[in-house]
Amino acid sequence: MKLTSEKLPKNPFYASLSQNAVKKQKFFQWKKEKTDHYTHASLVDKALQLLKERIRNGDHLAYFLRGQLYFEEGWYEEALEQFEEIKEKDHQATYQLGVMYYDALGTTLDATVAYCSRQWEPQSQCEGSRHPRAVLRHQGAQRVRKVFPYNFIEWIINKMMKLCFSQAFYWHSEACGNGNLESQGALGLMYLYGQGIRQDTEAALHCLREAAERGNVYAQGNLVEYYYKMKFFTKCVAFSKRIADYDEVHDIPMIAQVTECLPEFISRGMAMASFYHARCLQLGLGITRDEATAKHYYSKACRLNPALADELHSLLIRQRI
Repeated sequence: MKLTSEKLPKNPFYASLSQNAVKKQKFFQWKKEKTDHYTHASLVDKALQLLKERIRNGDHLAYFLRGQLYFEEGWYEEALEQFEEIKEKDHQATYQLGVMYYDALGTTLDATVAYCSRQWEPQSQCEGSRHPRAVLRHQGAQRVRKVFPYNFIEWIINKMMKLCFSQAFYWHSEACGNGNLESQGALGLMYLYGQGIRQDTEAALHCLREAAERGNVYAQGNLVEYYYKMKFFTKCVAFSKRIADYDEVHDIPMIAQVTECLPEFISRGMAMASFYHARCLQLGLGITRDEATAKHYYSKACRLNPALADELHSLLIRQRI
């Protein structure tokens, strides 16, 4: 009897693998040819197109997201205009307005200094400065000082800063009224240092304590600093230890999710608490002196925010606290 043979049916698993390999090869070839498809500029442009479409379809959140994209890209004038447009309906926008006026991002202070520099210097020297902040930071302020007395320019800048702080206070108040936790902490600091409002320690502590109780870690860190400077060392030690013992890896994302506070400011609050707790341990203020444990908390403060830890250390040395 003669034996015969025939091909086995194709395994669908191996067939799908080969098809996927072909597709992936085509995709990578296309990606290699379209080198500009994933550039930052093209992605931003696509995001703006998508947000524009969502706005056209009535998505209210897209208005804020577009303003935030402008803000993240450093297009502060466009961001300010977008946030101003929706400030009555979106408390996130009012918070961002507070931030922008406080930091003078695309606001009056920039425009004033830029205007002065353009008025009193040849136009050719001002060309190429697309954004007022470029003039303020790099050229404008220096050029103005060549024409006006130093104290007069300082007077202008201080006056505009006060105006910006006043507007920042207003918008943080609006956002705080809508329940924004970060704005409540910001108001506490503005009251504490008299920025945009008359200095009022009682009001400052009320805002900071309430924000701290609601979970604002940055407000907690600033309360620790206040207790230390007022020499309430026992209170400082007890309060700072609880904050300093937060786990930086797991607690920061969790706190950010629950409170909607920015991780950067949660980290700063933890760094402040760690630093002052270490300081008390090192000097034996309100607690038994323990330099080994103090070193642990100093290390944590530097790990969380090296620049802030250096700044606090220099400040305390100058003030001999």
